[in-house]
Amino acid sequence: MAFSADELRVLRRALANALHPAPLPDEDVRDALRLAASVDEAVREAGRLRAFLLDDLARYREALPGSLTGYLDLLEDALAGGYDPAADDLAALRALRANPAAARLLARCQVLAERSVRARLARVSQATASAPAVSRARLLALPGGRAAEEPRPKPPTPTPAERPVPKPSEVFPPRRRPVPPPPPEERVAG
Repeated sequence: MAFSADELRVLRRALANALHPAPLPDEDVRDALRLAASVDEAVREAGRLRAFLLDDLARYREALPGSLTGYLDLLEDALAGGYDPAADDLAALRALRANPAAARLLARCQVLAERSVRARLARVSQATASAPAVSRARLLALPGGRAAEEPRPKPPTPTPAERPVPKPSEVFPPRRRPVPPPPPEERVAG
């Protein structure tokens, strides 16, 4: 993200005020709010652009092998932007590994995918290690458990007024085989 000279002046004044708090003039407050709105819009636009590029990447992947060069270029751009290759990307690159550029990109994507999986596993293990110990619930299937305390509901009995469900043979009667016509010599000329 690049800032203009005016935006940098506003940012510098806001940072100076954060370090040495003092009342700000109304004009500085408006400038800071305008800069914050501009930054928010730039972040939203970057998100929209990223979503468009990932959709475009998926379209090119679906059109493989005819879109090989475009797909490889888009995937490289996405990887440069922090994209973690998906399983579909790895499968497509494996199918195209006869192409030297695709083989190089496959090696790079495999390293990135493995790094991403390891990072997710580390986050999960940290989250489970830091979570408080949860007491186990009592088993319901053993005598003395919660099932012994609660009365079981009786299954509903069908009322005679209810219509029974028809059997498939009642709804769809068996087909009768067609009777073959008599052979030509048995036919009677009339």
